[in-house]
Amino acid sequence: MSAVFDLFQGKSVFITGHTGFKGSWLAFWMKQLGANVTGYALAPDHENALFDALQLEGDINHIVADIRDAQRLEEEMQKAKPDFVFHLAAQALIRKSYAEPLLTFDTNVMGSANLLNAIRTCPSARALVYITSDKCYFNKELNRGYHEDDLLGGSDPYSGSKACAELVFQSYYLSYFKDRENFGCASTRAGNVIGGGDRSHDRIVPDIIRAAERGEAVTLRHPDATRPWQHVLDPLYGYMVLAARLYDGPDEINGQGWNFGPPDSSMRTVLDLTQGLTKMWESVEINIDRPEDAPHEATLLHLSIEKAKGALGWSPHYEFDQAVEKTGAWYKAVMDGKAPKDMTAAQIQDYMDGVS
Repeated sequence: MSAVFDLFQGKSVFITGHTGFKGSWLAFWMKQLGANVTGYALAPDHENALFDALQLEGDINHIVADIRDAQRLEEEMQKAKPDFVFHLAAQALIRKSYAEPLLTFDTNVMGSANLLNAIRTCPSARALVYITSDKCYFNKELNRGYHEDDLLGGSDPYSGSKACAELVFQSYYLSYFKDRENFGCASTRAGNVIGGGDRSHDRIVPDIIRAAERGEAVTLRHPDATRPWQHVLDPLYGYMVLAARLYDGPDEINGQGWNFGPPDSSMRTVLDLTQGLTKMWESVEINIDRPEDAPHEATLLHLSIEKAKGALGWSPHYEFDQAVEKTGAWYKAVMDGKAPKDMTAAQIQDYMDGVS
């Protein structure tokens, strides 16, 4: 097994956004590795959330609180005395950002500033992995993958808020963290993550699964939109590899941005993803409905992962077809009666065996 996994045993790990899809996978994985996990987030905002399905509330130090509450966040971090901090808390939906732009900026910008400020006053913290989004890049519909030093920005409130969050990170790094002893930090951007257990609203995989459960058709708004689809375990492993490097001695990688995307072959359309998943449920039909008044969503967005491959030795483990198969297999097994905890643990173990 990779030495990266051994590092977290017995360590204190603080995760913001642990009730979300990626956060639940990370919290569960860290618990499996023997870490003492503290999660800080709002309660899940939808039924059948993965956090509830994994019964995480009883397995970790579960704190229901808002990242916009700076005082509470600082107090809880001081109590947890974390070695590692993973920041995932966010308002993560593009369409919701159009409806609630102030909430989006308040959460993703000021909430992130609160997190950084809490770390500034927390001497135990050794490593921070600060997760934003691939949408932080100003999207020019380029055919090449975006590099870590490309222009930041966004044409929608969500993307703009993530670009702002990157600037806040850079400011705190240069002002407070650059010369701090025994501490390293980095920001990360991942692609469109898929995997078992996502029940969020307004996302394609949960929409497909709900259609499969009800025996209904799934409707696609942007079937031709191309995305860097990746299984959730790939970027999470990237975060772990990065955290381990920061913990052991950040040096030349400290304060930098990192892309954790899929291989180029996983740049596929929404229609490709839908067709791949619905193969497991032949009763699900696919309808195309391109509303004229739909808010803007980027058609093409691609990440370059050469930096992470070269400097960290990380590379994605799953190709597109494998990511889709693992995702569908999780849902189908759970529909057939397998416990979500058992299926999640099995997929994590299979992944660790594959990358070790």
